Amino acid sequence: MNTAFPLVVGVVGAGRVGAVVGAALAAAGHHVVAAAAVSAASRERARQLLPDAAILPADEVARAATDLLLLAVPDDALGPVVSGLTATGALGAGTVVAHTSGAHGLAVLGPVNGLALHPAMTFTGTPGDLDRLPGTAWGITARDRVFAARLVTDLGGVPEWVAEESRPLYHAALAHGANHLVTLVNEAADTLRAAGVEHPATVLSPLLHAALDNALALGDAALTGPVSRGDAGTVRKHLRHLPPESAPAYLALARRTADRAVAAGRLRPREAAALLDVLAQAHLTVGSPA
Repeated sequence: MNTAFPLVVGVVGAGRVGAVVGAALAAAGHHVVAAAAVSAASRERARQLLPDAAILPADEVARAATDLLLLAVPDDALGPVVSGLTATGALGAGTVVAHTSGAHGLAVLGPVNGLALHPAMTFTGTPGDLDRLPGTAWGITARDRVFAARLVTDLGGVPEWVAEESRPLYHAALAHGANHLVTLVNEAADTLRAAGVEHPATVLSPLLHAALDNALALGDAALTGPVSRGDAGTVRKHLRHLPPESAPAYLALARRTADRAVAAGRLRPREAAALLDVLAQAHLTVGSPA
């Protein structure tokens, strides 16, 4: 691969990720010449973040992208998009195709010359996202590591090499950590409102920031709270008062927390016995999350 920098780039999928990554490439000096944007929201996002890009159908974007075609489409749509562009002959021989899917590697591209380029970041699709990209890790699967590393460096990111067979596990880890964190925080906020707390975010913000920082720095040594102490009575009380829709998730996480606390030596098996009994009994009445 002898693609010279700066690159002539096209973006298929001007969603939250595609428009922002395209804007970051433009800010790095690359020429984003065209973008495919179907919905009204995507077209507006492209106008805001990719003002110099022509809004064209996907096959025309691919033809215009003589150096790099960025595919930022949903995971399940990626294969059909690649197949469609290949079938129409829209992909030039010298064009590198990069997709932003965390779950897919190179196999989804078939014989197409490309790479998997996934930013480990959450996006809103607004200019503020650009400030979060410097220092972000990018999960990369590529045959040409030199080109991929150069591209990520241009974006201010840090290459993290992920093997083809490890892409689903890599993506599961990020989804479990980030997406479920949002659900967990909102569940906690709803429960505080039910307890009469008027401003849940004010209560949760310092606590959750500290918990996250400690968890990243200390691992399981950061565990605190009734489960890590083996306070069976407190956990029983929690399960009795939680709303029915929240109790199964609490129960599942409490059990996993107990397992990790025991394995890390934070909770002695003898002290865990009563707690595990409470969790086992609750499982019979509350059940498991669907």
